[in-house]
Order: sequence, then C-alpha cells, then structure tokens
Amino acid sequence: MLNACVKRSQPWLSAILAVVLWGPCSGGSFVEAQQIPAAGEENAAAKSAGEEEAQEVLVETEHEVEIDGRTIEYKATAGKLVLRSDELKSRASMFFVAYTRPAENAAARPITFCFNGGPGSSSVWLHLGMLGPRRIRFPEDASYLKPPYVLESNPLSLLDITDLVFIDPVSTGYSRPEKDTSKSEFHGYEEDVQSIGQFIHDYTTRFLRWPSPRFLCGESYGGVRAAGLASHLQERYNMELNGVVVISGAINFQTLRFSTSNDLPNLCFLPGYTATAWYHKALPADQQQRPLAELVAESEAFARGEYAQALLKGSALPEDEEQAVAERMSRLTGLSAEYIRRARLRVTMARFGKELLRERGLTVGRFDSRYSNRDRDDAGETYEFDASGAAIFGPFTATFNDYVRRELKFEEDRVYEILTGNVQPWSYRSFENRYVDASESLRKTMTANPSLKVFAACGYYDLATPHFAMDYTLDHLGLARELLPNITRRYYEAGHMMYIHEPSHRQLRQDLLEFYGDAVPVVP
Repeated sequence: MLNACVKRSQPWLSAILAVVLWGPCSGGSFVEAQQIPAAGEENAAAKSAGEEEAQEVLVETEHEVEIDGRTIEYKATAGKLVLRSDELKSRASMFFVAYTRPAENAAARPITFCFNGGPGSSSVWLHLGMLGPRRIRFPEDASYLKPPYVLESNPLSLLDITDLVFIDPVSTGYSRPEKDTSKSEFHGYEEDVQSIGQFIHDYTTRFLRWPSPRFLCGESYGGVRAAGLASHLQERYNMELNGVVVISGAINFQTLRFSTSNDLPNLCFLPGYTATAWYHKALPADQQQRPLAELVAESEAFARGEYAQALLKGSALPEDEEQAVAERMSRLTGLSAEYIRRARLRVTMARFGKELLRERGLTVGRFDSRYSNRDRDDAGETYEFDASGAAIFGPFTATFNDYVRRELKFEEDRVYEILTGNVQPWSYRSFENRYVDASESLRKTMTANPSLKVFAACGYYDLATPHFAMDYTLDHLGLARELLPNITRRYYEAGHMMYIHEPSHRQLRQDLLEFYGDAVPVVP
C-alpha cells in the first residue's frame, strides 16, 4: 500500500493562499492543507450574511490493491460534504468515502454510489464486506470470528471496473444534521431520498462526474432507498442511471411484515425455511439428499400453489386439507406437522428461528440462518437475539474504526454510528394506511429510461429479506414485457450479506462484471 499526501479542504481557509505543512505522514510524506474549490464564493457570501459555516473536510490518500491479478492504483477520499439549501444555509454534513482510479478519461469511468439500509445503518457493510478495496474475511463455515479482527486486501472489489462512493445517511456514520436543523428533515422515506439525492447531485457536480455512467448499489432497506432515489434523481435533477444493484433488498414491505391480515410473508419466507432446514440437516432423510436448488424450487412451487390456496381459504379450509398441507410443509421445513397445525399453517420467522433446532438447544440467525446460538432456555416462543447479528456486527465496527484513522487518515471525535436508532421516529407518511412499497417508483423509472438495468442479488439463507420476497416484488412490478430482460436475478448459498461467504462473493463479482458490461454503453 502506498502512502501519499493527505489533502484537507476547509471552507474557512478560502482566504489563506499559503500551503501549510502539518507534519509527516506514516510513510514519511507530508500532510498538506489546501482548499478544494467546493463551496466557492457562495460560502463567503453566506458567512458575510452572518451564518456560521459548517466545516467541510476532505482527506485524500493513495493506495494500491491487487484485483483479478492486476495491480490497481487508486485514491481514497474520506470526508464530509455540506448539504445546503437554495439560500446556501448549511443543513447537514454527510460523511463519505470515495475510491477513484486515475485514468486518461476519468470523467467517463463508471461510478457507483453505495449505501446500506436500516434505516439507521451506515455503509460499512458494503464498504468493508463486499465492494471496497479492503475487507473482513469471515469463516466459510459460519463460525464466529475471534477478536482482534483484521482487514485484508479485497481481490473481489469492483474498483477495477467502477469508482466507488460509500455514503452514510444523516445521523449514521459521521453524518450529522446542523445544530439548527431539525432531524425530521432527514429521518423519513422521502426526506432520506431527497438528502441522499442532493449528495449524489452535489458530488457528481463538484467532482466533474456528469459524463460518467452512474450506478446505485443498495443493501436491505437500501433497496427501498435505491428505488426511490432512481426516481428522485430522474425527476429532480434529470439524472439518468445506467444500473441499480440491489443486494438482499426490501422494496415492498408487504412481502416481509407478518400480521394476522397479511398472508403474503408466509408464502415468501417458506422457501427460505426450506433452505435453512436443509443447511442444518433438519429435513427428512430423502429430502436432505436432494440438491438445494432443486428443493428450493419445489418449495417455491408449493408456496405459489397448494399453500397459497390453503391460506386464501382461511378457516374455510377443510380439516383434511389442512392436515395434508401441514404434512407437506413439515417435509419442506423440518418443523413437525403438529406444530404447523397449531400455528394455523402460519409460522413467523421469529417462531421458525426458535423452533427448528429447539431439540438441539439452538436458535438460527435472521440475517444469515447458517449461524446458530443459544438462548437462556429452550422453552421460549421466539429467539432472544439474532445469532448472525452477534457474529457480524462486532468485526465490522472494530475494523472500520481502526481503518478510517490508520489508513484513510480521517480524524473525528464523534462516535461512528454503525447501526443506530437515532433516526427514529422514521416517517413513512407517504405510505400511510398501506404498506411501504417503492416498486411503482422503480417501474416508472425503468419505463421512462428503457436502458436502465436492475440487478437483484439474493441469499437462500436470508431470513430478513428472503429471496422469494424479492421474486414476488419483481414479478409484480407491472413492467412492460419488453423491459423484463432489463432485470437480472442471481441467487447464492449464503445469507443477507452473501459477500461474507467467500464462494458466494466470488460468484457475485463475476455476475456483476457481466451486469456492468451489459449496462455500460460501448464507446467507439
């Protein structure tokens, strides 16, 4: 890794023309403070009007990484951009980390804006798990890492084909609203889309990336965000995208929210239950010997057909039919037919996570059902904590806090909010009296921009946003048939964060190389 100079940009230094040397970097080079012309004269005008200026800081370092057998040189920029109103009032400082490669025609190089979900999550998961040039490697057998945790070079990064910008929404990471700005201006579906949309617009303008092919990559709630953002960027800024990548995404909450009046999640989660039971060898012997994909396909067909019809009948379902459905479900889930009948054929994820391995004294994870752990006792109805969350959250937190200071040279006194509840209450006012569903925004955007491509990556062991829920959402977009080839779906033998499973991560990279190649126009 190459150490180089660090550039700090602070608007209040605009009147200072001299170069200030702060001292030696770890590699023996110097840290240089200089203004990067971002806020321009508008900052001076705002300050002259008596406004206290938000501090904008950008730190640049130079590095290299080996990807696909090639040495890739790149610049990392860690810092904050200040979001301003039309009156140039500072509204928020948004933290980001960008990785860019030097190129003769850098402006035409693809750029991908990346974010996770929550709401309340920073972008650390995609950053240090999947896309960035540094990563955490997890054991392939879903065992727990032991601290201290370390980062390694990421040979599966996409930095060889696209520049990457990791965005932390307001109140996550180091991003914060200004002291005179209400958090309610950012903590909601529409507010979030508008603030991140403004960041993307401002970054694109400031760093001269309007000629670049543009992509969004969102994970989990980032799927809802990406669908809304694609529409917002198109309508507000006339900014068209080449592609949207959704990793384990949620777009239509009706497919995920269990309730007495909503049977859809029971259908959408069932194939994930099948995959999970197969992984833990909890199925009948004859089922256990079958290939996973074949078994999941059977579960999907059952969910669409016999199971859907049974749920539709409700209490009108004859008792013999109920018994037959329960027995079929038992063969596909590893749960007893008696338990399934007591649950009225409707087993929530929380119940499944506790019941599947109850006789072994184990619960299975929600984000990644390959993981298991123990509760205080085995008598509860649902699990006490997510076994996969316990395995994953700590390593990402520790490694990022070290990486951002040691390698990216960015200093900040605030806590880096990895995953926070500080964004609550979160407003869904535009979806009042109905489920949150951004699929119509995605359909309209794809229709208005017929060249827009969408890639959906799903893990079979994801019991937070199951693959079959995404299938249902995409199958019900109402997209014109001629645009259906613009959607690519890929499935992996992993969980919500399929990139922490090395074989899945390798396949995911290959699938995305093909997707980007198809989505970016060939320039003669």
